[in-house]
Amino acid sequence: MTEVLRTIGIIVLVILLFNFMIFFHELGHFLAGKWRGAYIDRFQIWFGRPIWKKKIKGVLWGIGWIPAGGFVSLPQLESMEGIEGKADLPKNLTPLKPLDKVIIAAAGPLFSLLLAYIFAVVVWGIGKPATELPGTRVGYVQPGSPAAVAGLLPGDEILAVDGKPVTKWSSGMEGVRELIALSEHPTIELTVRRPGFPESFKLNCGYTQAKTKWWQRTAMRRAGIAPAMPAVVGGVIPGSPAARAGILPGQRVTHLDGSPLYTPLLLQEKASKGTPVQLTLADPGTKVSLVAELPANWKGIPGAEPILGILWANPLGSIRMEHPSPQSQVNMSVRWMKDTFEKLCSPGSSVSVEHLSGPVGIVSYFYKMMETGGDAGLRLVLWFAVVLNVNLAILNILPLPVVDGGHVILGIVEAIRRKPVSGQFLNWIFSAFIFLLLALFLFITFKDVGDLFDDNISENARRELPDPKF
Repeated sequence: MTEVLRTIGIIVLVILLFNFMIFFHELGHFLAGKWRGAYIDRFQIWFGRPIWKKKIKGVLWGIGWIPAGGFVSLPQLESMEGIEGKADLPKNLTPLKPLDKVIIAAAGPLFSLLLAYIFAVVVWGIGKPATELPGTRVGYVQPGSPAAVAGLLPGDEILAVDGKPVTKWSSGMEGVRELIALSEHPTIELTVRRPGFPESFKLNCGYTQAKTKWWQRTAMRRAGIAPAMPAVVGGVIPGSPAARAGILPGQRVTHLDGSPLYTPLLLQEKASKGTPVQLTLADPGTKVSLVAELPANWKGIPGAEPILGILWANPLGSIRMEHPSPQSQVNMSVRWMKDTFEKLCSPGSSVSVEHLSGPVGIVSYFYKMMETGGDAGLRLVLWFAVVLNVNLAILNILPLPVVDGGHVILGIVEAIRRKPVSGQFLNWIFSAFIFLLLALFLFITFKDVGDLFDDNISENARRELPDPKF
């Protein structure tokens, strides 16, 4: 019952935070409209027919039934009846000046950017957990994978991917993993430095994409490699082969069958076959031979494999906090947005509109961060709020119909032409774009829900095996 209440609490907090960001964006339009003397009919969070509404000082405040976005109804800008519904206009309503329209339309994105800086200042002060995976050394190469075919070996250090230098295995959109996933070419060029070789060299590596169900997003590109991780023993299961061999927590495995061990993955893979393995321990520098066994309570369970009984320590150690400056956080968010647009427009990229996230996906990301628990989860949420508000500001300032940038352009065009654009023409354009936006919203939401369904399947699969007992 406690876990259920905790889950409900996290969901409520995430929804409140998400909608606060929408409210703050629309508050920009509202305050700018008040400043410029515009008539404001409604202030509504979420679209559709209101499920709650109340009129305060001439403005109808409400919450719609479609959980996406929000709006401030300003009839003097342009007709938005297709989204906002018909407004109750007073008689003798005078038109706004083009400059007023530009200011009111641009105020929403500006407020989103302002909120991004507010969150960024908070993150700068309290810090956020480092999400980067350090190092670019290869720890594991999957047999038969594109990386194996290309000749990549455990211990190789990747210096660049498609000519872009890398210093982290996973780092936003600039690490080894991300650059492979976002590659735009038939083969991926890896610049490699190999132990014992004086010069770096280049390998042309193919890629694979995991098969997904029709309701899931297309998988990103993979080469079949994993990063190097220290094989430090975090715990030993009582009665297991490792326990009987005298292996203790804190010891580090440096070699497997006489060869350097760059990651526990290779050891786990070889041990799962039930063949003898020889481990070299750094402390006290001894060699231990052992054979993996199937736990007594795993017998007869499909998918169960022999294990050594070693629980590996967190390779990153304790959580490291970093304090990026507010401007660096905003700059990074803008750079990620730019890279995303470039990948969407590139014909050779595997990234498409299906990889974008709507409200369901965004709330899911927030929930997963909060679920990590403690201060670390809250700090990640605040950092992600910076990214999201920058994205919200950029998307809304794009010169497209319906969104704020489209209204800014219309105000500028009206100032140049000295008369507003034809209402009939705008209704046609807005209606067509609203239809496209709704179709895109439904498509992305469908994929967001598909991801949630797939996560639940994976979680259930992980729970099939009970705690091992020997």
